Amino acid sequence: MSQAATRDLPLTIDPVGFRNPDDAAALVHVLDGYARDPMGGGEPLADDVRQRLPAGLAGVPGAFAFLARLGGRPVGVAVCFMSYSTFAAAPLVNIHDVCVLAPHRGRGVATALFKRIETEARSRGACKITLEVLSGNINAKRLYKSLGYGDYTLDPEAGHALFWQKRLT
Repeated sequence: MSQAATRDLPLTIDPVGFRNPDDAAALVHVLDGYARDPMGGGEPLADDVRQRLPAGLAGVPGAFAFLARLGGRPVGVAVCFMSYSTFAAAPLVNIHDVCVLAPHRGRGVATALFKRIETEARSRGACKITLEVLSGNINAKRLYKSLGYGDYTLDPEAGHALFWQKRLT
């Protein structure tokens, strides 16, 4: 369906039922689209990951996700996890993945996902929402800044936080 043909379709943002087969398939479909995108690594999800992902998320305490659908078709997803801020002694929400499939970008889908995440975070008593972004993802950074997100700093002289990893498998 062309972008012009989908322009007037209704956008919905709904919680993902990880054990619901339709939701699970939509979640995997959008996350696979994200994985194939250069900002997601440029490689499809492995078949075993596609199979394990929904049940794996269902088994993680504090995991939740929202699916964006245009006219009933999945076009975006946000996967989040509850965590805890030791400095605020309060829960926080971490956005682990947020993606809008390429043909649907620039039409307010991500903004609607973020609005729904913030509503959920407030309902759960979260003190903040965190996320990571690639330094070269200019479009995402522009959106996040427009929504009030920014670098994490405690002392400007110490610099801003960096997200590092060590692969174990």
